[in-house]
Amino acid sequence: MNGLLLESPVGPLWLTAQGGALTGCWFTRGRFLPPIPAEPPRSTHDPVLAEAQHWLAVYFSGRDPGPTPPLAAKGTDFQQEVWRQLAAVPYGAATSYGALAAPLAAARGIPKMSARAVGGAVGRNPISIFLPCHRVLGADGRLTGYGGGLENKIFLLRLEGIPFRP
Repeated sequence: MNGLLLESPVGPLWLTAQGGALTGCWFTRGRFLPPIPAEPPRSTHDPVLAEAQHWLAVYFSGRDPGPTPPLAAKGTDFQQEVWRQLAAVPYGAATSYGALAAPLAAARGIPKMSARAVGGAVGRNPISIFLPCHRVLGADGRLTGYGGGLENKIFLLRLEGIPFRP
């Protein structure tokens, strides 16, 4: 696995790639951060990490960076389903936990899926920003928790011009 420590407007990000896909993007002050080397690499020859670095530069410039590099988030089958829903939320748009849950319930033939279960999967997203968990708001457009810190969620929402309620 290759890694890259990248400075960003939301603080340092730890990126990882393996097998031709991005496997992680963590806020170094966030939850669920995997171990980082004592002297983490700050440059890369890995093409996926270089592509991710470019994608983030475009993103943080306030523009839609377009399609992400190949992603390979590791998680349970349920988490994978939720993350596929996250990946479909376009730049500049928001969704809710309930809206993410609805197609999952329909696919299972059940009337309703727990928004709390969906929230748990959203919170374990290992590829922040690329899988845009920051675009998930409460049903009434209110801010909800964020593994990378609420101040970073607010920054990312404002960067994309997404309205929210405090």
